[in-house]
Amino acid sequence: MQISEAESVVMDVLWQEHPRSAEAVVAALADAQHWQEATIKTLLNRLLNKGAIAAEKDGRRYLYTPVLKREDWLIDESESLLDRLFGGRVAPLVAHFSEHRKLSRTDVAELRKLLEEIDDERP
Repeated sequence: MQISEAESVVMDVLWQEHPRSAEAVVAALADAQHWQEATIKTLLNRLLNKGAIAAEKDGRRYLYTPVLKREDWLIDESESLLDRLFGGRVAPLVAHFSEHRKLSRTDVAELRKLLEEIDDERP
């Protein structure tokens, strides 16, 4: 399922806490994004039409809940990024960040630990 960058901002609000009314989503995003209420409601409608969220009637309002799991979205997005920019390979991605963003000592330590854990899991 493809969701836009703006739609992912709305999804983040719903992933953090759900169910939420449109008004609660608007309140959560209004200051940070400087979006109008109509924009946020349009994004909610798009996500609803895509099946990324569900809506349940609660009196005169709807409560929105994510159907798309954040973990599933992250997997799709990260695989897409790797495929488009690095031929599906992780090593060139890490090399890119190392060359252009100067990985911190903490980042390098975490990568080493992760690689050791991966090595330990392999037969």
